[in-house]
Amino acid sequence: MTTTFLEAIRDAIDEEMAANEAVIMFGEDIGTYGGAFKVTEGLQEKYGAQRIIETPIAEAAVIGAAAGAAMYGMRPVAELQFIDFISCAGFDQLVTVAAKSRYRNGIPCPIVLRGPSGGGGRGGPFHSACPEMWAVSTPGIKVVFPSTAYDAKGLMKAAIRDPDPVLYLEHKFLYRRIQEELPQEDYVVELGKAAIRRDGIDATIITYGAMAHVVLEAVETLTSEGFDIRVLDL
Repeated sequence: MTTTFLEAIRDAIDEEMAANEAVIMFGEDIGTYGGAFKVTEGLQEKYGAQRIIETPIAEAAVIGAAAGAAMYGMRPVAELQFIDFISCAGFDQLVTVAAKSRYRNGIPCPIVLRGPSGGGGRGGPFHSACPEMWAVSTPGIKVVFPSTAYDAKGLMKAAIRDPDPVLYLEHKFLYRRIQEELPQEDYVVELGKAAIRRDGIDATIITYGAMAHVVLEAVETLTSEGFDIRVLDL
C-alpha cells in the first residue's frame, strides 16, 4: 500500500506521539478540523485536546507557547496554517527565543515548526512563500524541506527527536501528488545529510523540495541528449 507525502507526515507525528507522551501539537484548526490540509486529521480524537492543542489565529502565540513548552521538557510540533505567516511576529519567537535558547541559557528548545510552503498552487501572494533562506542564515535553526514521502516521514521523526529547533517545510504541491511504499518498521532520515537522487559526471544540479522532481524530469531530457548529470537533493 502506498503512502502519500501528506500521510507520511501524519504517520510520523502519530508514531512519535504514541511512543513519547512529551510530544504535543499546537496550531490553528489542527483538532476537530484536522488542519487546513488535513495533515493532523484524526489525531485529536486519538490523543485528546490536551495533546493536540487548538490555538487562536496568533502565530507569535503558537510558536511562543511551543518554545516555552519545549524549554520545560516537552517535544512540541507547532503548525502554521500557511508558513507565510511566520512573519506575523512568529519569526521573532523562532529566531530571538527558540534559536538562541541553548546558546544563551544552556536550555535546549526541541521545537518543530512545520507548515505548508511554496508556490505553484494558485495560493496568491499571501499563501505561497518559501521562507527557508531566512532561516538557514540564522544560527540555531535546522531547516528541513523534503521531496519524497520516505524523507517526509523519516525527517519528521528525526526533527521531533532532535534537541534543537527545526523548521520543517512542506511544499503544498507534493501533499497528494507524491506517494510511495514505506517501510513498516521505525526509521529516521539523518538531518543535515543530502541525498544523491542520480549520479553523473558531467555536471551537478543542487535542488530540494518540489523542485527536485522538476530537476529529475529535466535531467531525463538531458540524458537523452547524451549528458550525464548528478542530482543532489539537499
